[in-house]
Amino acid sequence: MLTFIGLGLYDERSITVEGQRALRDANRAYAEFYTSELIGTSVADLESHHDVDIEVRDRAGVEQRPEDILDAAEDEDVAFLTAGDTMISTTHVDLRLRAHERGIETRVVHGITAQTATSSLTGLQNYRFGKATTLPFPYAHGADGLPASVTETIDDNRADGLHTVVYLDIKIGHDRTDADEYMTADIGAELLAEEYPDLVGVVVARAGSPDPLVEAGTMTDLADRDFGDPLHLLVVPGDCHLLEADALVELAGADRDTLDIV
Repeated sequence: MLTFIGLGLYDERSITVEGQRALRDANRAYAEFYTSELIGTSVADLESHHDVDIEVRDRAGVEQRPEDILDAAEDEDVAFLTAGDTMISTTHVDLRLRAHERGIETRVVHGITAQTATSSLTGLQNYRFGKATTLPFPYAHGADGLPASVTETIDDNRADGLHTVVYLDIKIGHDRTDADEYMTADIGAELLAEEYPDLVGVVVARAGSPDPLVEAGTMTDLADRDFGDPLHLLVVPGDCHLLEADALVELAGADRDTLDIV
């Protein structure tokens, strides 16, 4: 059995009760934190809190060399852990399909996602979000200005009146520095302001933690603020219902006159 478990958004306590039970019942546990991390904890704290040993795999160890994970899952109960919800914004469907090809039973135990937490914290309705995009570090994509994947997503969503989640780049143990790098919302807003200086954005920082932050402003304005520790993301509101506009004003300090209200 191979059980994919979402750990939630922040620390060792963010997992669901069902996920905790499945993790503690497993004979072996693997994890990856290259797609996202739990900023409020460490692997050692996860192991101590759940009384398990966890082997952390890098991208190649999951996507290119997963044979030992699959071998173990043929005879044992194996847990595979990720931050957030285990099948959101990841490539782990491929691992699940490889397991099925070998006749290995699989299960998914969901966790809280940044997408749903963003809707909850901002008051923007989940069904009003369009396609999401990721804003990479400039060195990571090598193009001049913003990548087309970012501008086209924002422009298409805005044309349809939809909100856009802009995930901010994470590099875990990047070759340039051999350290983890997290794009902060001020840097993301500065990059977006080159194309959209007056566009309203909403920063969501540390979702799932005891002290989440939600702040709105133009991209130019947000580029000059400090939003504290990661993880951060940005939301570009589309057309707002009256209740959504009220929420952005009250919860994020938005200027009502800058919002598109329908």
